[in-house]
Amino acid sequence: MTKSGSSGLDRREFLRTGAAGLAVGAVSGCGAPATGEEARPSGQETPVEAAAVPSELGAPPAQPLSTPPIERVRIGYVGVGGMGTAHVRNLVRIDGCVITAVCDIREEHAERAAGLIEEAGHPRPTLYTAGETDFERLCAEEELDLVYNATPWRWHVPICVAAMENGKHAATEVPAAYTLEGCWELVETAERTSRHCTMMENVNYGRAELLCLNLVRQGLLGEILHTECGYLHDLRGIKFADDGEGLWRRDHSWTRNGNLYPTHGLGPVANCLNINRGDQFAHLVSMSSPSRGLQEWAIANYPEGHPKRAETFALGDVNGSLIQTVMGKTVYVAHDTNLPRPYDRINKVQGTRGIFQGYPDRVYIEGRSESHRWDEADRYYEEFEHPLWMALREASIGAGHGGMDFMEDYRLVKCLREGLPLDMNVYDAAALSAVCELSEISVAGGSAPVEFPDFTRGRWREWEPWPIVGA
Repeated sequence: MTKSGSSGLDRREFLRTGAAGLAVGAVSGCGAPATGEEARPSGQETPVEAAAVPSELGAPPAQPLSTPPIERVRIGYVGVGGMGTAHVRNLVRIDGCVITAVCDIREEHAERAAGLIEEAGHPRPTLYTAGETDFERLCAEEELDLVYNATPWRWHVPICVAAMENGKHAATEVPAAYTLEGCWELVETAERTSRHCTMMENVNYGRAELLCLNLVRQGLLGEILHTECGYLHDLRGIKFADDGEGLWRRDHSWTRNGNLYPTHGLGPVANCLNINRGDQFAHLVSMSSPSRGLQEWAIANYPEGHPKRAETFALGDVNGSLIQTVMGKTVYVAHDTNLPRPYDRINKVQGTRGIFQGYPDRVYIEGRSESHRWDEADRYYEEFEHPLWMALREASIGAGHGGMDFMEDYRLVKCLREGLPLDMNVYDAAALSAVCELSEISVAGGSAPVEFPDFTRGRWREWEPWPIVGA
């Protein structure tokens, strides 16, 4: 397996070139037609194949990975800036785990995390602050069960791989990878080492999102046919900041054009569609608007001659991608971070009997709601509140993002302690993260349809949907 840090850029350029070259064939509908229940509708364009299965991969597991229970989960945390510190605050309050090592390129960040750990009554962790690759020493030397990272995107795959190669489970902030090469590397390493690799998608645990999932599982929305989601968040000030994400996030906008951050919106609707557990993303088409927002923000906020005013950006201000699943269901996923707007994730789940619509949260169920009128979602919490929220609502008060961050950390620790499959496994992490590069390939190819890799190699037909879990 080629490591993500070596030839990933060459492979991405190859894929984009191939997509652009095959766009004419895709539009003309060349290729053998599909058959059976997974057939593509007549006349639909034939997608470009984005990536083949790496030859060194064997058969995937018959069931999602579960490992022996861990009585007390020993954690090494890599990257304790803003989001990493939020997770540290959560983990020190969760029974059955302890952070014994902390790694960050800034010693003051590591010391801050160590102080939080000691204040909670735990022993002082070992600190690793000797440069941006010191996580390798942490993974090799520390006796840990889990390595958890909240670092800039380019480090997600290398840190997860180093953890698994050294016998530790891995957890990463989102996206798990932003190249197809990186997605496959995570899958291959997780399978070869029999270690968990999970992407910490906090929105999967949002109160409204879990209410919607419960409505879906109860059958109140009927068969789910279409979903809409996205990440719509004015990040101009954050991208241009001189600290935090401003030190690295804007860089991706210089050269990449697609959906750079798909998983917040996509995670919850993928659960409602049973992606990798009865259905699978099949292909994607994507297009981007012109790029204006970042350039105009820089001109408005920096004086003449400032170097940031001279920067140019490939990233279109709004990217829209359409995904069709193998079973014919449809997903619209948006990325909009460079223009003035209030925050939104859209969060629409539409079925044959009803619909859930976010921002504001509302529900319409045929035969239950007044004809052609929305019900406020609050009316459904008493009867259909997800059991995880019923159990952990009080404990999560004060945690980040309305409590969902605490719940995702709680569930990770619980699953490891009880030897359960994780709520989101490496195949889920790869499928959702793959949208990053697939959207870039499609945009570069004139919105050519691009196929999703099957990271499960057919196991999605056999694995059971994510259940309604409790605390």
